[in-house]
Amino acid sequence: MKPFTYERASNAQAAVKAVAETPGAKFLAGGTNLLDLMKLEIERPTHLVDVGRLPFAGIEATAEGGLRIGGAMTNARLAAHPKVRELYPVLARAILAGASGQLRNKATTAGNLLQRTRCDYFYDTAKPCNKREPGSGCSAIGGPGGYGAIFGASEACIATHTSDMAVALTALDASVETMTPDGGTRTIKVEALHRLPGATPQVETDLAAGELITTVVLPPPPAGGQAYAKVRDRASYAHGLAMVAVAGGRVAFGAVAAKPWRAEQAEAALAAGASPAEAATAEMARAGADDRRTHKIALVRRLAAATIEDAGSAR
Repeated sequence: MKPFTYERASNAQAAVKAVAETPGAKFLAGGTNLLDLMKLEIERPTHLVDVGRLPFAGIEATAEGGLRIGGAMTNARLAAHPKVRELYPVLARAILAGASGQLRNKATTAGNLLQRTRCDYFYDTAKPCNKREPGSGCSAIGGPGGYGAIFGASEACIATHTSDMAVALTALDASVETMTPDGGTRTIKVEALHRLPGATPQVETDLAAGELITTVVLPPPPAGGQAYAKVRDRASYAHGLAMVAVAGGRVAFGAVAAKPWRAEQAEAALAAGASPAEAATAEMARAGADDRRTHKIALVRRLAAATIEDAGSAR
């Protein structure tokens, strides 16, 4: 492991300032992803700013009927919260489908959204990867394609974002609130937080250097049923091959792109009276789908149809 310095932040403003002004600095909270990557020398921060004890671990109701969730709240506590289980079951199910009990006890809400890709080639430092070393090439292109993107990929990267929580939050139309280095705040929709790779796959979100996610905001629960489903190679310690979240009339996919994928074609088809199978087919037939991954397209189509049907029966 490369040497680095460490500080425990006393307040959010000081934490943001330290990361923004220190080249190579990173925020540290639960550390379930960052510390693993540091051990492999994929992440090489020069300085860690511990924000895990800042007062962002609570949850409260909003005047509109939604919830405000602190960015430092652990995944386990969030999934077990009575209001989340009652009003947003798709979120609770998504969290419980991710990682393992041990990891959920440490992983934080903000950290879950910002986890790096689980691409095997990203983790293998002997192989070229444009996310690790921009311009070195993408080893995943031409390799086994089970985990590759079917939407929004580029010649620079076909990796997928595998946060279960982010998929459910996208279906729920959630937003994040951030603290910016200039002392201001921003609100960003979760579906707009992450970027597709284009020519710069190493730039994964629209956050500025030092910008800190403090809160996730859920609007009032949508009318209609909610459902979540995931397919993976084994029941734990394996990232998803495909995920689908449905919340009312909104549908989102996971592990199909470098960001949670809002399934707008499926939503439009459902609104027009299409069946779950027809809606799923409409989304998979949209322009830009990578037809080289026919097996994954078929998997996502079947999973989407089944999950939409489950949500309909849960109303």
